[in-house]
Formats: sequence, structure tokens, C-alpha cells
Amino acid sequence: MIVVAGATGNVGRPLVAALSAAGEQVTAVSRGTADPATPPGVRHRAADLAEPETLRPVLDGADALYLLVSGAGAHLDPYKILDVAKAGGVRRVVLQSSQAAGTRPASVSHAPLLRIEDALRQSGLDWTILRPGGFDSNAFAWADGIRDRRTVAAPFGDVGLPTIDPVDIAEVAAVVLRDRGHTGRTYELTGPAPVSSRERARAIGDALGTPVRFVEQSRDEARAQMLRFMPEPVVDGTLAILGEPTPAEQQVSPAVEQVLARKPRTFADWAARNIDAFR
Repeated sequence: MIVVAGATGNVGRPLVAALSAAGEQVTAVSRGTADPATPPGVRHRAADLAEPETLRPVLDGADALYLLVSGAGAHLDPYKILDVAKAGGVRRVVLQSSQAAGTRPASVSHAPLLRIEDALRQSGLDWTILRPGGFDSNAFAWADGIRDRRTVAAPFGDVGLPTIDPVDIAEVAAVVLRDRGHTGRTYELTGPAPVSSRERARAIGDALGTPVRFVEQSRDEARAQMLRFMPEPVVDGTLAILGEPTPAEQQVSPAVEQVLARKPRTFADWAARNIDAFR
């Protein structure tokens, strides 16, 4: 049995679907209720990674765990989580971390993820770590402005990053969870090319069939907006990546193609598939 923590999110949902379609026995775990789109045969269990004991009945008898943490994981005790996993019989853990855990290991915003990575490497379990860069689905934050005013407001309009489709992360995860040949590896996951915020706004407009205007925010304007729903260290870390990415953060990784034997999806692909959110 494979347990997917964070099963109702942008990665967890398609991962559960991919594993179920492959014939795996899957338990979908979230803090809330089951996703109405959960495939038949997949059981849902409520648990909270911040309270590892709630995982004990969920993980009992499981072989593998997909560990997807909310935020940067600063609120979690990875050692307790992994102890509970081992006690339940889990032998393999695939952790969804972040590219910034490697590119910015000293960053306050992403250091907690590096701590979780280190705990996993020291756990004695078989492990694989996925480090995706920015998500294409972060563009959902623009949905209200596009629906109401056909406008995107964002900072650093011409800085390009190779953001990735969450479905590509899920499909990589499904392969890695089922194939032990990926044990002990860390994969950075990106899209096929750097794309700026201005270019992403244009791609959404193309999918809509109507122009979307781009308005460039100042860093301070963007920071004030992001602080409404993100912790301050995460906001500052995110703005640093968006505004002054390192060469490594702008580099396209070959990992998606290596694992899936196909190129990663483009942002335009993501926009076309999710265009109803912007209508």
C-alpha cells in the first residue's frame, strides 16, 4: 500500500489518480475531508503531519509514503513522523521538498525543508527526494484579476523561471514510488524553459482568446499582498527567488525527461488545461 500525504493538493490529487490507475492500493491522507474526485477504490484517512501520532493508524501496513508538507515544514518534527512510519512498516519514503533547499540552504524560508531532507537521509529508510522549482499553478493567484479585469499584477515581470506543471511532479512521483531504481537519488524538477510573469499572462490570454494586460508591481506592493496569506520568511524567500534567481534556479533540469521519457509540459499546456479558472 502507498500512502499519499497532502492528497488533496495540486500534486497530491493527480498523484493519487496516477497510482490508482496503475493498479496500486492507495490511501489518500489530508487534514480535512476526502476529495470528491478521489478515484473509486482509494480510501481516505484524516491525519495531521503536525501531530505524528494521528498517522499511526493510517500508516499501519503501508509499504511506501509520499511525504508532501505544507508551507516549508517549519512546524513539523520529521524524526517523529519517520519513526511512526517505520513502526507502521513503511520501507520507502519519497519526499517532496523544494529546489530552494539546494540552491538556498541557509535561507530562513527553506532551511526547514533541508532539515526534513537530512532526517530522511539519516532514517535508514529507502528514500528519494524531489525538489521542484516554482509551480505553474501559482498562476491561480491571478484568477480573480483576470476574471474581473483581464489584468495580471505581479513583480519582476521579465525575470524568467522554468516553472513546472504539478501534474509532471505527480507523474514523476508515481514512477519513483513504484520503481526502487530511484532509491537514494535527489531530483530537481523544472519545466522545459524559463518563462516570465509577463509571458505567462500572455499565455493565459492566448488560451482565453482575449488579451490579458500585465501590470508590474513593485517589490513592496507584492510583499504586502503576499503577507496576507504567507508567513513573512516564506514571502521574503519567495521574492528573492522571483527577483534575483541564481543561475541554478534559472537552469532547466533534465530530470522530468529522464524519469518519464518525455519532455515536461509547457506553461501554455497548463494554462489551456486550467483555463476555466480564469474565465
